[in-house]
Amino acid sequence: MSLGDDQEDSGGYGGTGQTRTHLPGGTTDVYGGARRTGRSSSRSLVTVVGVVVLLIAAIAFANRGGDDSSSTKSTGGQPNASTTAPTGTKPVQSTPGTIPTGYAHDAQGAQSAAANYATVLVSADILKPARRAELVQQVFVTDKQAALTAKFNKAYSAEFLNKLGLDQNGDAAAGHTYVSRTVPIGTKVTSASDTSAAVEVWCTGLYGTAGADSTDPVTSDWFTMTLQMRWVDSDWKVDSFSQKDGPAPVPGDDKTSTADDMAKAVEEYGGFTYAR
Repeated sequence: MSLGDDQEDSGGYGGTGQTRTHLPGGTTDVYGGARRTGRSSSRSLVTVVGVVVLLIAAIAFANRGGDDSSSTKSTGGQPNASTTAPTGTKPVQSTPGTIPTGYAHDAQGAQSAAANYATVLVSADILKPARRAELVQQVFVTDKQAALTAKFNKAYSAEFLNKLGLDQNGDAAAGHTYVSRTVPIGTKVTSASDTSAAVEVWCTGLYGTAGADSTDPVTSDWFTMTLQMRWVDSDWKVDSFSQKDGPAPVPGDDKTSTADDMAKAVEEYGGFTYAR
């Protein structure tokens, strides 16, 4: 997003006048049947090799002695298990269809809040004027809400929405479904105190319009959001945020779904509440 000094140009909706790349127009289904060049033979070989490696590892593990002291030590260049393992802390309570609140007053709580707020800030709902003010009030600290609401309203103008194929209410045309869904992959605290925290949220997401004649088909992207969190009124809220592209993996060779399948999936599969 690019909504002022606190935000960077990114793979999100962009700032005022910035849009995603649209494919050339046409009546053909841009989703149907498209597939990247196959690598079936090489993938089969990799699978066989992988199975052999796993079997060797399993045998080695079974024959290992009883001394596990070295297994708990951190290996240089590799993440500790604690960076990816569940903490066991009870997740924040939430009601379906609402933004979770009541996060723990620690770094873990700040990460949980940042992950959930990231899904809101890059969502289809933030494009809807009727929902935007409510979302800003729930996500941001009180003294930043008015300024950010004005910036969002200016960035997501009727002209901008039209470029996305949406009307002034943020709704797609009949027979189309606009998609913008964010999935946090991981979080990292870069600084923290008793009243503030800077949290990076690595995300992947879907964006575009599902429809047989869509010129902006649903695709995926990878980006990292940095949220400056502040502890106010017994909860974590966002003070400011920025966004940048990546890190992005090498694309796979998955078969592209049809527009109907994509629209159906978005409607039927709900999102998650994220907690560290």
